[in-house]
Amino acid sequence: MPASVAVVGGGMSGLAAAGELHRRGLDVVVIDRGQRLGGRLGARTLRGTGLPYDGRIVDLGASYLTADDPGFVELVGRWTADGLAREWTDTFHVAGPAGITGTTSGPLRYAAPGGLRSLADDLALQLPSVVNPRAVESVERSGDGVLVDGDRFDAAVLAMPDAQVLDVLGDDDPLVARLDDVVWEPVLVLVAAFASRRWPDDLEGLFVNGDPVLSFVADDGRRRGDGAPVLVAHSTPAFAADRLDDPSAAAPELIDRLGAVLGVPAPAWHEVKRWSLAKPDGHRTEAYALDGPIAVCGDAWGARPRVQTAWLSGRAAADSVADLLGA
Repeated sequence: MPASVAVVGGGMSGLAAAGELHRRGLDVVVIDRGQRLGGRLGARTLRGTGLPYDGRIVDLGASYLTADDPGFVELVGRWTADGLAREWTDTFHVAGPAGITGTTSGPLRYAAPGGLRSLADDLALQLPSVVNPRAVESVERSGDGVLVDGDRFDAAVLAMPDAQVLDVLGDDDPLVARLDDVVWEPVLVLVAAFASRRWPDDLEGLFVNGDPVLSFVADDGRRRGDGAPVLVAHSTPAFAADRLDDPSAAAPELIDRLGAVLGVPAPAWHEVKRWSLAKPDGHRTEAYALDGPIAVCGDAWGARPRVQTAWLSGRAAADSVADLLGA
């Protein structure tokens, strides 16, 4: 009988880990607390807008993918060939508090017509067992194995932000000391739907520098490829930090700053969502942490907090766990 591994967390890192563990012949189950998988590939289905966009999915979490690792390039290529991903842009506008100042070019960004969450769904289809929604309460060492809410496994991979890992591990677990060097920042996300496009025709996305409220704006219609006049604006962490208890109350300030930076009127419909653990402020040189039968992975384990980083971290952690179990 193959060894058993619980992967706690169904975002990109957890699904990548589970896929590698399954490929190496282990008995793997993914456990995720969300109604939908994806983690930072979070999305929202528009409802009650009074506009022609009800039922449309909007990306709220990660804004896009970039790929330069050969393995991830291959995966993104498959997604693109299957119509799950699409080439978006290599050029974003740049703005300051007073408005647009120019453009900047970088790597090719990929988006997903069905929302980035659809990429997580695709990875999950290849796995034997996914349990969600189920919130894991505790992960404890037991002999040469692990108890996940009392259920025994030979190993566990914790693919979650540090704060969530600390919530399930005991205070005396040796991995706790390795999770105190990165701070996770919050973000508020404004979804703004307009009756028609009211911003520059060539704008795909916008980095906002030096503004106390906004940090990034994406044209979700261009990103998704359907042309819908929908903007998604991410706040700065500092702005979000004091407004997490009542994110909807921050809407007037977010809308005002969006208008000031882009010169657009108030949207016909809007919504603000809270993202408490949006991104790590810092990074680690290691690709993952492993102590005995427990591994921790995610996009804080690598040089930059990207979707690719999460995928690489999950696969690296899975390989070490599989080696440990003799698979």
